[in-house]
Amino acid sequence: MDWDKLRIFHAVADAGSLTHAGDKLNLSQSAVSRQIRALEEKLNATLFHRHARGLILTEQGELLFDATKAMSQRLDAASARIRDSDEEVFGQLRVTTAFGFGTLWLAPRLTKLYEVYPSLNIDLMLEERVLDLPMREADVAIRMKEPSQADLIRKRLMTVQMRLYASETYLKEHGTPLRAEDMKDHRLICQNAQSAQVGAAALMVKRLMAHNPQSVLNVNNYFGVLQAVVHDLGIGILPDYVTEDFPALVEILPEEETHEVPVYLAYPEELRHSRRVAAFRDFVQSEIIEHRKHMKELGKL
Repeated sequence: MDWDKLRIFHAVADAGSLTHAGDKLNLSQSAVSRQIRALEEKLNATLFHRHARGLILTEQGELLFDATKAMSQRLDAASARIRDSDEEVFGQLRVTTAFGFGTLWLAPRLTKLYEVYPSLNIDLMLEERVLDLPMREADVAIRMKEPSQADLIRKRLMTVQMRLYASETYLKEHGTPLRAEDMKDHRLICQNAQSAQVGAAALMVKRLMAHNPQSVLNVNNYFGVLQAVVHDLGIGILPDYVTEDFPALVEILPEEETHEVPVYLAYPEELRHSRRVAAFRDFVQSEIIEHRKHMKELGKL
């Protein structure tokens, strides 16, 4: 099958328009249209439904687009490996992790990585959805559980516990709860039940809600919970890694801590020799070591 025609088909399917695909490929609309017609004749199949507002893939077109998308992703991976030089780390690295961890722990530390590798371009994707690493939706993932996808290299980085925290100002005004039952006199700040949260936090929320807190503030991510706690709104459930950067937070009811949640770094087997992935992996591991060292100095490990 003609690779050039497949490349043009992929661009049209991705853009949904002959004109837009032509602009991307530096080809005229008529040239793109001829290539698509030739491919349809070769396959003896209609690949697009043509509408006034654009093109929609037929069932046969969707099958072919799935194949060309997989080809494109593998070509991108090969190109990335080729571009990695022996002396320099540069180019794009797509990193995915949960919103809370990426916002509160990873992003504030990236300055150190850029100081060493200023030509690295990081695409940081913060979302709870688990991206498909083997299909190259991302290059590296940091996840709050061991990845289940096959063909991944994975390394356990650290463990996280969910704990209760409040600001000193809040506690001076409202008092410090000594038992879980005392939460009836306090505002609980937590992720809402509809949020994609680790099970440990959900169980803690359920236990504390049984004591009928005075009021509840639900937030859909830990960054919002942290902001509410820092601004003296109540007692919040937060991952323990945030306390390194916010030492003024006071831990409440330590007996209510959850079981440990493992944090894993993972990347596709095919990127085993990528210098960009290695640079990011080594950076995260060194930061974990520094994090643990600092937490021990603070007496929090």
